Amino acid sequence: MAGGGPVKRAASPKPISPPPNRRKVDSTVKKTVATSFFTPASKKKPEPITWRIVNNTLIVGKFSPELSQERKASDKPRIAAFDFDSTLVSTASGNRFPRNAADWKWWNQGARSKLQKLNADGYHVTIISNQKAISLKKDKKGDDSKSLTNFKERVSAVMKELDIPLSVYAATEDDEYRKPRIGMWREFFDDYDLDVTGIDADASIFVGDAAGRPTDHSSVDRGFAANASIPFKTPEEFFLNAPPEPVVESFDPSVYLESDSTDDALPPFSRKSPLELVIFCGSPSAGKSTFYWDYLKPLDYERVNQDILKTRPKCIKVAKEHLAAGKSVVVDNTNADVDTRSQWVNVAKEANVPIRCIYFSAPPEVCKHNNAVRAANISLNPESRTSLPGIAFGDFSRRFAEPTLSEGFQDIIRVDFRFRGDEEARNIWNQYWI
Repeated sequence: MAGGGPVKRAASPKPISPPPNRRKVDSTVKKTVATSFFTPASKKKPEPITWRIVNNTLIVGKFSPELSQERKASDKPRIAAFDFDSTLVSTASGNRFPRNAADWKWWNQGARSKLQKLNADGYHVTIISNQKAISLKKDKKGDDSKSLTNFKERVSAVMKELDIPLSVYAATEDDEYRKPRIGMWREFFDDYDLDVTGIDADASIFVGDAAGRPTDHSSVDRGFAANASIPFKTPEEFFLNAPPEPVVESFDPSVYLESDSTDDALPPFSRKSPLELVIFCGSPSAGKSTFYWDYLKPLDYERVNQDILKTRPKCIKVAKEHLAAGKSVVVDNTNADVDTRSQWVNVAKEANVPIRCIYFSAPPEVCKHNNAVRAANISLNPESRTSLPGIAFGDFSRRFAEPTLSEGFQDIIRVDFRFRGDEEARNIWNQYWI
């Protein structure tokens, strides 16, 4: 019906629902975190575990529990130092290397209580470990590498279970910090001012599994303790009271120190002809260059060295030029095999001069030791040589044939290695380095 006004909507037959109750939203921020956020920095409690990197290679961690047990005082600090893997902890999985940060267990059930007792008895407890598998390079996001993160988490878990003041030093490169070298020991001394107070060395201890036993991968832990001048024990000896096990006879640097009684001995080399060619034969790092500077340079022999000239043809060319100018020549190369030496025999024949050979007999372990000492100590490395890779020594051993007179030499002078130097140099060389 038109013109009747607006039509009212019929009432709904269904009841109208009341408005829903407001949901309570729980905060994801814990009360302690919120309190910490609003606490002034000056009043916040310090983090119990701190980390730092020294010289881009050494990891240093320090745990300072909020409530630490009081330690007995002693006249001089005593140190209880431990390797980490296979000494304090092992993998729970049984793998040689941990699968993740949680893959660990105590090496021995009594290890935790024994370290806590050491702390209560007044010992400074520390961990000193080689960790070459850890990368200190940041990932693409600028975060720590997975290997570093896993190591920190694993060590942090150990620190929290022990709940005693504890520091950890981990060497990630083959440098001054890597055991058996004592760079980590020096850093520990510096951190706790032990270089000022000194320590009770006889009452201190270093415990590690790399002890030079027949089944051990190395003897770096035993060598480290010797360098630090403190007693050494294996985990079995320390935690299980096991008797000492036999040790494979290892390299002893002291055997190769020249005794003072040889200072007045005749020089090991003298000139035989007005003009002659002398070639060295010996492993890398056998002492060849040092011998030249000590004994042949003073006699005005010219040195030809492939590390400097880069190629053998260039060495031969320069040697011929010196001989043509009336100057005796020393070929300071390894000259490991007969074929290589025959080329120098031909140079001598062409110049109509005698050829002599100086054979350096230093065994591989001495040469590797020399290599490590030289690379790590500027004072013993006048030519600034870098550390040689292990393949350099293996390659020489593979090619080496001892020189004989039948090759055409006028004589062969054998030089058995002995380290010569002042007291400081002797003390450095007499340490374990590899």
